[in-house]
Amino acid sequence: MPRFLTLIQLDETAAAAPRSPAFAERMGTLFEEISKAGVMLDTAGLAPTAEGVRVVWSGGGLTDTEGPFGGGDAILGYSMIQAGDRAEAVEWVRRFLAAHDDHLTITAEVREVREFDGA
Repeated sequence: MPRFLTLIQLDETAAAAPRSPAFAERMGTLFEEISKAGVMLDTAGLAPTAEGVRVVWSGGGLTDTEGPFGGGDAILGYSMIQAGDRAEAVEWVRRFLAAHDDHLTITAEVREVREFDGA
């Protein structure tokens, strides 16, 4: 069964705002359902970009840049799910996004995981 990585993007200042009490209930229900369905393999939030380091290889050299990394939405979380196909993975992600409070704008990127063949 294919695996899919989801990358959750949100403005860091919006992410720090308090959520409604109903949010926790909606998310708890969804996580219970996705776990029982055997879809969720792993999920976690990520530390703020202020605590991160960006490493870039360019022109034959490496550069490290300490966060924060302004410029819009940041990747604040991820999940690794397994689903029958991309359409099923997207449907689970749509349900995850819809569980959030209406005032937020959240983007989720869904990418199928392909095994590295060493080439």
